[in-house]
Amino acid sequence: MRVLAAMSGGVDSAVAAARAVEAGHDVVGVHLALSRMPGTLRTGSRGCCTIEDSRDAWRACDILGIPYYVWDFSERFKEDVVQDFIDEYAAGRTPNPCMRCNERIKFAALLEKAIALGFDAVCTGHYAKVITDADGNPELHRAADWAKDQSYVLGVLTHEQLKHSMFPLAETPSKAEVRAEAERRGLSVANKPDSHDICFIPDGDTAGWLAEKIEMTTGDIVDESGAKVGEHPGANAFTVGQRRGLKLGTPAADGKPRFVLEIRPKENKVVVGPEALLAIDEIRGIKVSWAGRPIAEVATGEEFDCYAQVRAHGDPVPARAHMAGDELVVTLTEPLRGVAPGQTVVLYQGSRVLGQATIDAARSLQRAAL
Repeated sequence: MRVLAAMSGGVDSAVAAARAVEAGHDVVGVHLALSRMPGTLRTGSRGCCTIEDSRDAWRACDILGIPYYVWDFSERFKEDVVQDFIDEYAAGRTPNPCMRCNERIKFAALLEKAIALGFDAVCTGHYAKVITDADGNPELHRAADWAKDQSYVLGVLTHEQLKHSMFPLAETPSKAEVRAEAERRGLSVANKPDSHDICFIPDGDTAGWLAEKIEMTTGDIVDESGAKVGEHPGANAFTVGQRRGLKLGTPAADGKPRFVLEIRPKENKVVVGPEALLAIDEIRGIKVSWAGRPIAEVATGEEFDCYAQVRAHGDPVPARAHMAGDELVVTLTEPLRGVAPGQTVVLYQGSRVLGQATIDAARSLQRAAL
């Protein structure tokens, strides 16, 4: 096949491309320029998509003997990922920019361009697996190494996108093996630190970064009964489940810490309460998509058993789910803590990813009873 290898400049994408070459595919490497700030440099494992990463990707392609290109997707990234992140926080939600990047950049804009240029598949260094069922339909599954599994952030991929996705690291038992393979192949990125945090906020100060983008107005912090217990510098700077930085003037009656339960941007209020009230029993999701062909119950609106995961490295919990019109309703058998609107819920059956939805509302039965 003609394969376009997305080269981030890290060890995973380099080894994935090497395996695609070794499998006999006609491989071309491409690095996505997502920032118009070429002077930005990586600091250890913080940040990505920098000039340094571009050079590392070029070196890897040179060693592999494959063509290398840089594609400028900075404008689309700014609009579809960065601006979306700002807009979601301004609306009091907690977005996942990696989900949006995979959905709108790496497996929409990139794949769209790749197919237009005659490529059969896009290869990435994600730890996930595509399995073809008996009818020839692709299914997305967890990687062999669950500790490194990235199927959660790929839950936005559609049936058509999965048909053109290649994940050569799917069966790799550990990241250590990937690094050892990179060393054997003479790839200079063998010991390069993994990137983490939000790539366009490399210093990790999300609140400080948002303060420069969103107008912050002081307002009230109230408890679950509505009584004022403090003031905040801007509701958009907080997220559900947060404990630090509240600086409450009125202590809780039981003396225990209080956590952010809800953000109300229209009222400019932050609601706080005891940790127990962070437990969520029901999730309602919008912007639903299915990874591969949806299971039969989706069309009929019947309930089905599944596991729900709301964070990239969170534990999946048993749940029952069904479609109610365009909305996905997920009832959790085991409550989850600190679920916020704007996050993504991904549903699994066994190792298979069924689909995902953006959380529009999360309900605590205990809190509703107050």
